[in-house]
Amino acid sequence: MSAMLLNKEKWPDFVGRLTGKKLWAPQAGGDGMRFAPVAEGEVPALDYGNTRVPPKQAVFPQTETLFRFQVDGEKVEEPKLEEEAVLLGVRPCDARAMVIVDKLFSWDEDDPYYLKRRELVTLVGLACTEPGLNCFCTSVGGGPASTEGLDLVMIDLGENYLLEAITEKGQALLAETEDLLEEAKDDVAEQKEKIINESEQKIKRSVNTEDIPGGLPGLWEDPLWQRVSASCLGCGTCTFLCPTCHCFDIQDETEGFDSRRCRSWDSCMFAEYTLHTSGHNPRPSRRERTRNRINHKYNYYVDKFDVIACVGCGRCINLCPVNIDIVDILKQVEEAL
Repeated sequence: MSAMLLNKEKWPDFVGRLTGKKLWAPQAGGDGMRFAPVAEGEVPALDYGNTRVPPKQAVFPQTETLFRFQVDGEKVEEPKLEEEAVLLGVRPCDARAMVIVDKLFSWDEDDPYYLKRRELVTLVGLACTEPGLNCFCTSVGGGPASTEGLDLVMIDLGENYLLEAITEKGQALLAETEDLLEEAKDDVAEQKEKIINESEQKIKRSVNTEDIPGGLPGLWEDPLWQRVSASCLGCGTCTFLCPTCHCFDIQDETEGFDSRRCRSWDSCMFAEYTLHTSGHNPRPSRRERTRNRINHKYNYYVDKFDVIACVGCGRCINLCPVNIDIVDILKQVEEAL
């Protein structure tokens, strides 16, 4: 049972079956769509573009407690990560981003917090039939119906969703909802391919990234970095809302004798990020910080893990307050090469 149809009239029943686990789905908030826990009885809709905040927050929280302790050293308490979760409606680019970030958190030392959450989560994806204006996933190895990182993928066929299991987790989820589903007929495969091909044709932005990873080191002092960073505010939006950005800061917070060590998202676009206690900063201006951001995604990460740390979701373009465009930067890099 790997490909099944779910009539949209049964969508509320399908969602209801998933609330036995912690269910996350895109929901409207004050600052746009983001993934958030679904309350029992609620039925999330999937008629949206991509979320403003990527679902990485479910496995890599913006702020998390690593452990609690007392100043006198008598007690240390670690959080219990045992609750299984389902992320419903994950776009292919965001699922692929988790696979890319997995490499970092399991590299020289396993990160027990991140990896445990990844183990407990099931990713139910929704293929893109209407890619966004600034999507360029096909330029960085992805696609609107990519299944990389997903346990189950859903494709909107109009009156029905086509559900295809990718992993054992996906198969288990189909088994739990089997009575709501029906076998997909032979003509569905043709319909699916037509939808995927049309979706790929709707992606209007592209850049040739083939020579960029190897060529970036030679552009270290190129004037393009001053040019493309001139309007940057250093606000960190491009990194905080990027599904592959993973930088964090660790701090100890104390109130009386009770303390905690917590981890919070950080950004290489902040001036304080590389500030030494001596006062020296190896990345003193927006020029150096922008250069580092592009090099990290398109050169350093490729050298270390053999994959570009960008999935072409377009968030950094859509949400930059001064309209800095990473596709435009990459094209300038390509021209400079």
